[in-house]
Amino acid sequence: MPFCKVADPQANTEGASVNATEIFYRTYGRGTTKVLLIIGLAGTHDSWGPQIKGLTGSNRPNHDDKLTVVDQNSGEECDSEMGGGIEVCAFDNRGMGRSSVPTKKSQYTTKIMAKDAIAVMDHLGWQKAHVFGHSMGAMIACKLAAMVPDRILSLALLNVTGGGFECFPKLDRQTVSIAIRFLKAKTPEQRAAVDLDTHYTKEYLEEYVGSKTRRSILYQEYVKGISSTGMQSNYGFEGQINACWTHKITRREIEVIRSAGFLVSVIHGRYDIIAQLYYARRLAEKLQPVARMIDLHGGHLVSHERTEEVNQGLHDLIKASESKISPHDWTNLPQKNSGMRWISFSMTSTDCSTFSIAKKIYLCLLYICSLFLLVLEHARRAQRRLRPARLEASLT
Repeated sequence: MPFCKVADPQANTEGASVNATEIFYRTYGRGTTKVLLIIGLAGTHDSWGPQIKGLTGSNRPNHDDKLTVVDQNSGEECDSEMGGGIEVCAFDNRGMGRSSVPTKKSQYTTKIMAKDAIAVMDHLGWQKAHVFGHSMGAMIACKLAAMVPDRILSLALLNVTGGGFECFPKLDRQTVSIAIRFLKAKTPEQRAAVDLDTHYTKEYLEEYVGSKTRRSILYQEYVKGISSTGMQSNYGFEGQINACWTHKITRREIEVIRSAGFLVSVIHGRYDIIAQLYYARRLAEKLQPVARMIDLHGGHLVSHERTEEVNQGLHDLIKASESKISPHDWTNLPQKNSGMRWISFSMTSTDCSTFSIAKKIYLCLLYICSLFLLVLEHARRAQRRLRPARLEASLT
């Protein structure tokens, strides 16, 4: 099995291998163009399946002994016109899939996980790569780009936020219901059902493919996938949540990315209930003039729901980077000007105060909702422990 060992930051000076974290990865396709895919919270490397197929022409891993020039499942050449000359690497983040599961929350931050990605690149001998991340993976990709900007050829951020309170979903009845169902999910079947409502729009799930709805087809695929990899451990889930919550891109890091010379695509689903479009657009605006904003009719897993459009966007990014298109020709965001800057700095103290109060109220509501969910979960566990045992009548 292909693993990359990453030394624990708390290991001794000799770097004892017993403290190493193992990162499971797979590569696909062949070519001089390298693409590193970083998946999000509770996802595994194969969640990138539609993009791997779109970039390389095949979803069969390179180390598979049965690999041939032609994908036996599709009959398409691996070196297709769309994916010719591209090699892709996708991996399981620490805390998920076949990678190691550290037990301390402090071992999960987007900076530490970015170092995991760098270690994978080093392990493969990749000096530079196009880096594409989804959700938490996009946060990790941002950190990676800020840490080693000279190794980034381009950056694609799918369904991204700025971390921290921006990770909270839109507060409404639907998301509260999904959150409660998520906490109660203990089996692959229960988890699959809630994941579908989290990842896709309702209309997409209700579409018919032949005689079945997408929901019924995807449900079976999700149950099979979750059963094969197993439910994520509490250590892994809580650790990755910690990485999202503590994530922050500083002004200096934004400036490093903006001035590094590579192009950025921010791709988002308009109806994402986990990562709100507003925060993705705001990040794209901060990255002007090197960023292009692409919002599509889809949910959090827009890479699956709108595969063709997303794959085209990624190919456009690679081609634009290789042809050295200037940032001003690449971006589709409104140009910043002195007037806009003057307006943004001319807010009165009353305006600032109102905005600050509104933000505090919103955070307070999110905090109360989170407490409610935690209390509900603890109450459910307590009820299970305190449930009286059924006693049979004794014979005397």
